Amino acid sequence: MNVLGSGSIRSVRDLVVVVQFDDNGPEIGELLIARSQSKALLLVNHLQDNNLAVCLNVLGDRAMEKNMAVDRTGRGIEVPVGQQTIGRIFDALGRPLDGMAMPSGPDLTFKNVMQIPTRGTSFSSTKPEVLETGIKVIDFFTPFIKGRKIGIIGGAGVGKTVLTMELIHNVAKSGQGLSFFTGIGERIREGHELYETLKERNLLGSTCMFFGQMDQNPVQRVLVGLSAVAGAEYFRDQEKKDILFFADNMYRYVQARNELSTILEQIPSEGGYEPTIFSDVKLLQDRLSSNDNGSITSVQTIYVPADDLSDPAVQMIQHELDGTIVLSRKVAEQGIRPAVDLIRTSSSLLSVDVVGQRHYDLSVRVQALLQKHESLRSIIAIIGENELNPNDRADFAKAKRLIQFFSQPMFVTEAFTNQKGEFVEREATLKGVEEIIG
Repeated sequence: MNVLGSGSIRSVRDLVVVVQFDDNGPEIGELLIARSQSKALLLVNHLQDNNLAVCLNVLGDRAMEKNMAVDRTGRGIEVPVGQQTIGRIFDALGRPLDGMAMPSGPDLTFKNVMQIPTRGTSFSSTKPEVLETGIKVIDFFTPFIKGRKIGIIGGAGVGKTVLTMELIHNVAKSGQGLSFFTGIGERIREGHELYETLKERNLLGSTCMFFGQMDQNPVQRVLVGLSAVAGAEYFRDQEKKDILFFADNMYRYVQARNELSTILEQIPSEGGYEPTIFSDVKLLQDRLSSNDNGSITSVQTIYVPADDLSDPAVQMIQHELDGTIVLSRKVAEQGIRPAVDLIRTSSSLLSVDVVGQRHYDLSVRVQALLQKHESLRSIIAIIGENELNPNDRADFAKAKRLIQFFSQPMFVTEAFTNQKGEFVEREATLKGVEEIIG
């Protein structure tokens, strides 16, 4: 008999399992084990009156039935954290996906993915530290600042994952910190390609990876984000490291939460998403924070349904970010890579205090030229470029050169494009812009 207490299943509906306890019921977030042949794992989602625990069937076990006994464990979902996890790839439950043995050793510890670390309030101000990515369009328009959040926004097939892979490659190669990558509901192929790319370039030694791919149920797709964050928190707080956290794709996290909301029979919000969308997004985003121990700098891709940037979930995630890189299908069709919409891309960190007067002044001039280029395009379509006055023609030509300048071959696509990747330092980017705009 389980000393913590046991209960019995009252109903099973898809991934929702209701368990009755006589007394000594479980806590929210506790892991229960059903006495099925496969020892099915049940995660307590919420509690109801009369000692009823509404649970989620973590692995989608179909061998459960009414009146089956369920035992408490007194703990939540715990994933391995520590030096032995670097260079490894895990699922939402912390199980290896790379065909290697489970990490072990005296230094290995396990962390509850639901447990939020206590946060102290620090009012000490530190000078923003700019991290160079080697990608011109990012370093110029959305500077990568230690401890802040950047989003890569775009529809399907415009290059979000490729740009993320290039960032991981460049950051890992420059040794600027420990990288965490979490794949939330993305394609299995993309996860495999990232793993092989990092392995081939000997970059696994500074990367930890978690994957909950699109073939898995929504419980695992939600949990994988929390598992990766728990690992990042451990290295920040215990190992005093600066973390670079990559999430692909944050919209899939909301989508998985939405699926869970549906099977839990919650009434959706006006926008069609789960009623708890705000707290769901905040729960994850607030944990991607920095403290006196270390920093977590995050890059998050956000899928845009039907290329609609006004989608409620996209807007909700965007509010949590310091900068957004918008990828455009129109730009991609012109053969420009990365396919960044230079006008819609923005950052609150592009200020004198962060990047300096020179960079800021150049960004203002570049944005003015790009806006003028956009307004002149419709006129040129009617009367032709040669009919413009000399000043407008010169500005239009400069804007076209700038658009081409911010295109850049990538290291992770060398095998497909036969073009050698480029790492361009920020100083070289600023000089190149100055040469174009004069």
